[in-house]
Amino acid sequence: MEINGVEIQDTFAEGFGIKVSRLIITAATKHLAKIAATEATGFATSVIGCPAEAGIDQYVPPTESPDGRPGYAIMICHMSKKSLGGQIMDRIGQCVLTAPTAAAFNALESEESFPTGKQLKFFGDGFETEKDVNGKKMHVIPIMSGEFLVEDEMGWKDGVAGGNFFIMADSQMASIVAAEAAVDAIHAVPGVITPFSGGMVASGSKTGSKYSFMSASTNEKECVTLKDQVETELPENVFGNMEIVIDGVDEESVKAAMKAGIEAACQVPGVIEIGAGNYGGNLGPYQIKLQELF
Repeated sequence: MEINGVEIQDTFAEGFGIKVSRLIITAATKHLAKIAATEATGFATSVIGCPAEAGIDQYVPPTESPDGRPGYAIMICHMSKKSLGGQIMDRIGQCVLTAPTAAAFNALESEESFPTGKQLKFFGDGFETEKDVNGKKMHVIPIMSGEFLVEDEMGWKDGVAGGNFFIMADSQMASIVAAEAAVDAIHAVPGVITPFSGGMVASGSKTGSKYSFMSASTNEKECVTLKDQVETELPENVFGNMEIVIDGVDEESVKAAMKAGIEAACQVPGVIEIGAGNYGGNLGPYQIKLQELF
């Protein structure tokens, strides 16, 4: 099938299960909220080598935020429940509590949660208090600049990671422009993140390597500079290839994000094909077939 003349390959993206938490970080200004959210989601592109996968979900205007201030919804993901709880604690404690005027709220309706605020309150050294903010139990920690508010518990649930698609274009710049358009479209879908830099994966990988000490390595069949050296999966006229990876609170959210991103990418001149990464079903239980998205 084709969308705007761009071929959509008959293949699937292979997703896998992951533990997901969703928070809202607010602050006195949109700028300060963005800084705090960015800090809290740093060094979190892939659990292959990072302590978590994390990213900014979407902007939350004052009319929709828990405390009437501008904020950003963020997501933090990990394969391990215990490690996810530790990452939430560390990232709020080190990156949000320290940020000017910031506050941290739970943004995930779930049956299970971490006692993040309940534990973080002890930074107040006995001066901490409690406060209700629109029905949310908040711990108020006095800090040099004023007060830091953090919700008592942060929810978590089983989500889906590894939703992905490849943007194959006739030049590197065309693939970048298309990827940027795709990421912008995905940001309009709630409950998902694109954890890599700018939402784009320049170095898509495969599991394993010829080197025994490497758990993952470059996906040579998708490398534009290796088309003459390996059994490539790229068309001859493709000279730019960019991957988008998506984590979400559930499979439906990931599917919606993939659909929106692919539709946006297909509107960019120079895009030739859309593909996806999978390992024949050996990596995870979710097989999101590209053509079935449409």
